[in-house]
Amino acid sequence: MKPFRAARSLPGRSVRYPVMFQDWCSLTFVHWRFPLADVARHVPAPLEVQSFDGSAWVGITPFWLSGLRPPWLPALPWISAFPETNCRTYVTGPDGESGIWFFSLECARAAAVMGAKFLYGLPYAWADMQVQFDGPRIRYLSQRRWPDRNAFTRIEIEPHGPMPHGELEHFLTARFRLYSFLAGRLTYTQIEHQPWPLHFAEARHVEQTLIQAAGLPAPEGEPLVYFSPGVNVRVARPKLVTALTVPATSWGLVGSGTR
Repeated sequence: MKPFRAARSLPGRSVRYPVMFQDWCSLTFVHWRFPLADVARHVPAPLEVQSFDGSAWVGITPFWLSGLRPPWLPALPWISAFPETNCRTYVTGPDGESGIWFFSLECARAAAVMGAKFLYGLPYAWADMQVQFDGPRIRYLSQRRWPDRNAFTRIEIEPHGPMPHGELEHFLTARFRLYSFLAGRLTYTQIEHQPWPLHFAEARHVEQTLIQAAGLPAPEGEPLVYFSPGVNVRVARPKLVTALTVPATSWGLVGSGTR
């Protein structure tokens, strides 16, 4: 289990040949501390959970995705814009790079769910989702439809003014690589975007079962919450990290394997 080091995958590391463009808008980071051992049991080898101040961190990140398109096509009105919510933790790969491990990703478009599972090996789930704007407040609602109906989020936040990036904010948000498994082999996908413009945010209501659905215990205490207006994103194709093959039983249906 690795402590946090400054990410080597920096915003300046460009994705020279993107296969996809996206805009991640009105995004909220909701994080809780967890014991390292609790999280490590649900992250497959050879990935190692990173710690900050002796704790692992698990986050739920709801947002509005728009502008989804390949480089050679325009964005389309319906298929290119929809809500998403991911449940994640932070890891070091066998290549020494910092990145994200997703326990699950909820998406409101069944076609996007199937495409992401097939092309990137990501543990997407199909859900009924809404992002609602009520004056200064933002409400994120999600109820999973497939592969099960037991996971949901109901989050309401109120953003405030811009905030500086400290070491913890960097640890929780400056992530430009995701890890996943394709055909049992560990892959990484490089992401390029500008640093997140972060705002202070007040949690008005936080209710969720995504973390428990991943096999983790329910989080304790009040979450740490940041808001961002969003970033423009360039996504690379997935690449193999190593020739190592991991049995499918070690990472499971929604990507939450047992070490």
